[in-house]
Amino acid sequence: MSHALYTLGRYAARRPWTVIGTWLVVALLVVAAAGAFGQKLEDSMGAPGLDSQQAADLLSRSDHAGMTAQMVITPTDRSTGFRSLADLEAGAARLPNVVGVSEPAISPDGHVAVIRLQYAVQDKLGPADLARLKDFAGTGHPGLRVELGGELFFAFEQPGTGIGEGLGLLVAVVILLVTFGSLIAMGLPIGLALFGLALGISSMSLISYLIDVPSWAPVIGSMVGLGVGIDYALFLVTRHREYLAQGLTVQESVGRAVATAGQAVVFAGGTVVIAILGLAVAGVPFMTAGGIAVSVVVLIMVVASITLLPAFLGLSGHWINRLGVRHLARPRTEGWQRWARHVSRNAVAYLVGASIALLALAAPVLALRVGSPDEGSLPETRTERRAYDLVAQGFGPGINGPLVIAVDTTRDPGVVQPLADAIKADRGIAAVAPAELTTGLATILAFPTTGPQADATVETIRRLRSDVFPSVLRGSPATAHVGGPTASFADVGAKVGDRLPLFVGAVILMSVLLLILVFRSILVPLKAALMNLLSIGASFGIMVMVFQWGWCAGLIGLETTVPIVPFIPMFMFAILFGLSMDYEVFLLSRVREEYVVSGDSTGSVVHGIATTGRLITSAALIMVSVFLGFVLSTDPSAKMFGLGLAVAIFIDATVVRMILVPAAMTLLGTANWWIPRWLDRLLPVIDRQPDVVVQSQPEVATVDTFA
Repeated sequence: MSHALYTLGRYAARRPWTVIGTWLVVALLVVAAAGAFGQKLEDSMGAPGLDSQQAADLLSRSDHAGMTAQMVITPTDRSTGFRSLADLEAGAARLPNVVGVSEPAISPDGHVAVIRLQYAVQDKLGPADLARLKDFAGTGHPGLRVELGGELFFAFEQPGTGIGEGLGLLVAVVILLVTFGSLIAMGLPIGLALFGLALGISSMSLISYLIDVPSWAPVIGSMVGLGVGIDYALFLVTRHREYLAQGLTVQESVGRAVATAGQAVVFAGGTVVIAILGLAVAGVPFMTAGGIAVSVVVLIMVVASITLLPAFLGLSGHWINRLGVRHLARPRTEGWQRWARHVSRNAVAYLVGASIALLALAAPVLALRVGSPDEGSLPETRTERRAYDLVAQGFGPGINGPLVIAVDTTRDPGVVQPLADAIKADRGIAAVAPAELTTGLATILAFPTTGPQADATVETIRRLRSDVFPSVLRGSPATAHVGGPTASFADVGAKVGDRLPLFVGAVILMSVLLLILVFRSILVPLKAALMNLLSIGASFGIMVMVFQWGWCAGLIGLETTVPIVPFIPMFMFAILFGLSMDYEVFLLSRVREEYVVSGDSTGSVVHGIATTGRLITSAALIMVSVFLGFVLSTDPSAKMFGLGLAVAIFIDATVVRMILVPAAMTLLGTANWWIPRWLDRLLPVIDRQPDVVVQSQPEVATVDTFA
């Protein structure tokens, strides 16, 4: 592979404008097509075979197939109570795409009223509908305070994360400047990441013609895309500058950088893509679609790193070492070398101590609880949170998470009332609204006694399905299913939990096989998988401490404890396992290169740490800064992703990569690179020492490299 990459790198450096022009044409076509023909990204929590999905399929025949919003009204002077709400009700009914408005429901204390708005299906709606509702609620209602909530916000309210992303990029710029000491060398990774991200995010609206890409995919794509894009470029630019410092010509240096660091980029990116595509094992369509969309972003970053970046490196020539503070870029390997030797001399102590520390951090995973963070977890500056609190105070917590029960009455319409009475009699149900009847379908809204996040609500859903429905419908051809957002989250969470062991096993197996292929070793891939599990487990444990237990929650702007969103652990595992393998590939590539030349197992580990320590640390700091930027979002789910990814990468680049890896590899010695001969013969041959096979007599520059 390195021969092909070497040729590709030299070509890009020799014909930079051809490569750059091709990328620009492709980017313009994709962005233009996305703007003209791109489809809207949509959210769906359903999955085939789930009871909540069967309810959604039935409800598609009624008005409940559309989206809902609610206006929560309270008088500004509670001593006077409500005046007439007729004008408010009539005005809401005149809003575009509103197909129905419920009569006001007044709380028992008379201080809170709720008007439910039924909108058309999501395909016919857009952000403009939410904006019109906000404008209507915010003007012309003297004596009333109107707050808003409901599914319309979930679909079209986009919490701003621009400030956090900007701060993350600013920190990345500083780190790159310190690492390279050159404005040009710093600008190339940033520019490449932003270009690839724009192309990848734009492509999602076109991918939605093939699969239903969820609306949160661009957020996750931005996190992962910025991180890997900057990191991959960082590794390539660093190797290129090393070759220039050895006196090679620009084209030769670029070719060899792509053949060596570029090969590591390809395998590291391939591991990320494999891990994320492994989400298909979950059998949840929206997770599979989100994984495919994010994988496309990663794939674009990989291809751009080995084609577009070499073109810019060739174009910049020796200017890449200029326009900066030169002393910042001087390599400092002595400290890393001393550290690696220190760990190697005390390998057992460091291996045991670091493992115990990570296991302690991972222990809270045993208390991990999945659920649906509702509008009550948003900051009080959001109208959805204020509406949630008002409704909970006036009607009880269960009204914020109604269960939408769909009854197929095609062959037995008389079953509706007995079923409604049985539902109302359940101890977990506070109230039941009158059934809405259409031809062959009845819709019953049931309000639990507990909130959407409560375990008791999930138990109520289970009891309705297993006990209440069978007791009424026994012998009847009618069927009943529990739907709505609360039931959907509970069902998806249960399915994800059931599939998680299979998913974890599949991702680990695919990643281990890839590393066996790359490094011709059995123990190195197994060690990498085990250590990645430790770092990911520790990050999950910290998430439980912060989000479920509330430890230091105020530091990230979290106002209340929340359960972990059902799909986040699986999605995070895929991303983190892939990203963790990035650093493993880059480190072990250097270790393997040195071992092939010297045959010294411990010395090659020290060499690998010494030559990659600064680089991996810089790359990890960049990823951590990018991920932490998303913690500034007001969306709890974005906070979970940002904090979890940042903590895992930090642990992986420090405790795992700089302590556990050198300690374990020192103890294993030459066994690191053992592989059965029969397996070695079966595996396809990949260049083991790219520096050797690329070119035995490299072209050397005839002028001073840094002149």
